[in-house]
Amino acid sequence: MVSIRDVAKEAGVAISTVSKVLNNYPNVRGETKERVNRAIEQLGFVPNSIASALSSKRSGRVALVLDVNRNAQAVDEIPMQYMIGAINRAKELGMDIITVFAAMLSDMSAEEMTRYFQSQSVEALIVCSLSRTEDEALCKMVKSGNFKTVLINAPGVDENTSSIHIDNQKAQYEVAKTFLTESTAFCTSKRILYIAGKKEGYVSGERLKGMQKLAQEMELSLLVRVGNFSELEARKLTMQYAPHKDAIICASDLMAIGAMKALIDMDIYRPVCGFDGTNLMGYAGKQMHTVGQDFKRTAACAVEEAGRLIGGEAGREIIMPHKLMRIKYLDVIS
Repeated sequence: MVSIRDVAKEAGVAISTVSKVLNNYPNVRGETKERVNRAIEQLGFVPNSIASALSSKRSGRVALVLDVNRNAQAVDEIPMQYMIGAINRAKELGMDIITVFAAMLSDMSAEEMTRYFQSQSVEALIVCSLSRTEDEALCKMVKSGNFKTVLINAPGVDENTSSIHIDNQKAQYEVAKTFLTESTAFCTSKRILYIAGKKEGYVSGERLKGMQKLAQEMELSLLVRVGNFSELEARKLTMQYAPHKDAIICASDLMAIGAMKALIDMDIYRPVCGFDGTNLMGYAGKQMHTVGQDFKRTAACAVEEAGRLIGGEAGREIIMPHKLMRIKYLDVIS
């Protein structure tokens, strides 16, 4: 017997989309309706009340998968901003959304993750900062196409997957250039300590490319070390290398805070640059250059994109805007 799942597979859409077509929902594109109706006719599908009731339970639920940095001394506010932005937008659109922390999935295989999300009636995933080396099972599940997926700060566009991110390479190049140009304490020897994020991370790699491009253009002496987006690691690296460098550029605000704290403890001054534009930067005690991102808007856009994918549209790449900032304490409390 032909099921609604068979129709969805034949038409290349989600089960909920078939249900919407069967129940004459107004927000389904004409092209998608034609594909579903053509599949219904080709397969000889006859809907019944039981199938309709079952399919109506899958109402486009989205799972927001967040990775919280548990090794940070300070609370990382970025996941919370993603959560607020996604929940608020889902509520506005009448979509159902749940939050899942990556640590909950760390010991699961791709098949176990699939069963878990299916048991939660999830149709689409929004995954923040997916790592191909650290999240192999999650990557495998995303590639399987069992769920529509929106990746935040990770590549991988296909029929079922969209990617949302800023131009990290351009942003790192711009903020570092502005920082070095405006830093009066930056001497002519141009010795830079660059504290990168993760060794194999996509975002980290793009930001490093931007820094390397600038180093070549400005003839900088660039020492690159990996801080793993950790305040503590950045502190250690700063203690070790800063006395022999003229400036410190970090691939995240958390690492910039760690670097600044180390400089204060060593009682030496070096200009420090961050990346992300978090409010936490204002409490570092010094004004710092950084890259501003609207994390709430990015998450809201991801929710919208998840709805678009569930509706039968193909994946795409979306580049979000960024801005250069100088954050100080008064900016945070005002």
